Amino acid sequence: MGTTQPNVERLEVYDYSARKSMPGRRLDSYLAAKFSNYSRSFLTQLVRRGKVTINDKQVKPHHEIKKGDRLHIELPVFAKATLTPENIPIDVIHEDEHILVINKAAGIIVHPARSHTSGTLVNALVYYCDSLPDSDDKVRPGIVHRLDRDTTGVMVVVKDEASRGWIGRQFEWRRVKKSYIAVVEGEPELDSDLIELPLGRHKYTKEKMSVNLEEGRQAVSIYTVLERFDGFSHVRVEPRTGRTHQIRVHMAAIGHPVVCDAQYGRRDVLYLSELTGEPHHEGEPPIIHRQALHAHAITFNHPGTRQPATYTAPLPPDIQCLLSALRKYRAK
Repeated sequence: MGTTQPNVERLEVYDYSARKSMPGRRLDSYLAAKFSNYSRSFLTQLVRRGKVTINDKQVKPHHEIKKGDRLHIELPVFAKATLTPENIPIDVIHEDEHILVINKAAGIIVHPARSHTSGTLVNALVYYCDSLPDSDDKVRPGIVHRLDRDTTGVMVVVKDEASRGWIGRQFEWRRVKKSYIAVVEGEPELDSDLIELPLGRHKYTKEKMSVNLEEGRQAVSIYTVLERFDGFSHVRVEPRTGRTHQIRVHMAAIGHPVVCDAQYGRRDVLYLSELTGEPHHEGEPPIIHRQALHAHAITFNHPGTRQPATYTAPLPPDIQCLLSALRKYRAK
């Protein structure tokens, strides 16, 4: 089936200077982190077409940003998306007449936004399901919560209006329990702790969130260390609120960002040679090249039975591979 091409409503132009050098950070990775609602492939094409320049010169996507570089970015803003059903595979964990529970893959955006009018989870859902209840903006049918593009794991989708109301109220009243698995940088001092730091939009980058003690909204997360390694930790995080990027910002705020979190972390890829101490060689594939964060379990009262139901999603291969490497080369 075909997809609807996005229509450009206007251009947003950004002009600013880099405040610091970013060793090893490619321009395309930097743009994907700064403008997370656009795909990396789309942003790469902008660079190749000269819509992103540095010091008034056209550069390549792998250009390394240096302190003082003057960036000029011409970013199109697209008209509201029109949904098109697409035959995109969905990993179904559970399905009944009321809900669909899936294991979301990495790299897929939940609903259309800006440059993404196709290839989203919603495009796959409208193909898979006969009908889904509309949302207010008409491009999020069945969606009652979401995961970031590069976060994997369990998601629930509603199939009728009654189920939307029933589960939606549980999210609103904070009665939905969620559990995430992550690999983070460093080793938290405590084996378990509560993080209560209010979150708001980043002061300079609207696509990011940050801790805002004065104007931020309440955000609460509880982490538990499952395994400790030399320089890394395997943790479970249970968010008690549902703020955008909450776990990623909270873990970064306490000095332990999620591994390979391009927006809030210390790196955007991790190679085996970095764990073994051996020299990195050209062409070495990364162990993981997206944030090591996985929505492991979700519990809520089922709209049909009105009884508690828990659904889980197994760890994806890249996080399994990362943990295996840490156990082998960074065990304590």
